[in-house]
Amino acid sequence: MGGLTILGIETSCDETAAAVVQRRADGSGEILSDVVLSQLDLHAAFGGVVPELAARSHVSVLDRLVREALAESGVALDGIDAIAVTSGPGLIGGLMVGLMTSKAIAMATGKPFIGVNHLEGHALTARLTDNVAFPYLLLLVSGGHTQIVLVKGVGDYERWGTTIDDALGEAFDKTAKLLSLGYPGGPAVEQAALAGTPGRFRLPVPMRKDPRLDFSFSGLKTAVRQMAEAEAPLSHQTIADLCLAFQTSVTASLDDRIAMALDRFAQRFGTGSKPALVVAGGVAANRAIRATLEARSESAGFRFIAPPLNLCTDNAAMIAWAGAERMAAGLPFDALDLAPRSRWPLDQEATALIGHGRRGAKA
Repeated sequence: MGGLTILGIETSCDETAAAVVQRRADGSGEILSDVVLSQLDLHAAFGGVVPELAARSHVSVLDRLVREALAESGVALDGIDAIAVTSGPGLIGGLMVGLMTSKAIAMATGKPFIGVNHLEGHALTARLTDNVAFPYLLLLVSGGHTQIVLVKGVGDYERWGTTIDDALGEAFDKTAKLLSLGYPGGPAVEQAALAGTPGRFRLPVPMRKDPRLDFSFSGLKTAVRQMAEAEAPLSHQTIADLCLAFQTSVTASLDDRIAMALDRFAQRFGTGSKPALVVAGGVAANRAIRATLEARSESAGFRFIAPPLNLCTDNAAMIAWAGAERMAAGLPFDALDLAPRSRWPLDQEATALIGHGRRGAKA
């Protein structure tokens, strides 16, 4: 198939986004426009995303963002080959806004309509940014999902591990709230940890050496709460020390899980072609986590790939790219009666676990 130009729309949580992406005939890609409007200030006072407010905000700005994305790309609607939109997982109200807008555009223009799994958008982004070849390993760490996924091809995924309770981003947010650091929690905890005293507090490393490749962070959050209660009232230094201990435990847990996953990948596929470990999701912005994963990848003979931060968090460019990849692979288009899905695992064969595809959580 020749080159494809796709309009992508993303409204699964608290970012409203539209983008135009081009996939060339050789499989390389280019982002022609990428417009994102964050609702962070809208939800900060509530300490988390309020679904009804998120949906109303999407309604008020999405049409404008689509126009901006088209104008910035220099591509008119008649030059678009298909419309791709996040149809799950995510907040139902937000998903409905994106779906209805995309369906209207598709109906008015007669263009094909593609419903994209938000997680597939994350899974395929490294092929847009780094032209990664299949197969590769994906670590998805965000507010709603913590998963290890084998990416074998477009639409072909094996979930090797997932969280059995809280997603990692959720654990960061809850820890930050516990320590009165505000929302979003990830950047706040990371910043506080920079002033922490190494070794003052020691927290357990969840799931260490467990033969399953799953994650668990609920107990770690509880351990932080118990230590905080024992140290109350908390000084700024104690908060920093607790944040460092939390981040250190999280990083050690991820390192342990990923070391086992890389070994499993190497046994199955080898490392002669220097395969890739790709990390995506908002938590991938954490510098300590990135440094640990990069070191682990190098020692195991893997390339470490973390797309730019704006493509790790929610965005429409990854949705447009996933739509282009699906179209290029000859996968079927979707009908205009496609319904939103609050839960939608990438691996349809994987056993559902608590925390996997959590309703109302940020993907």
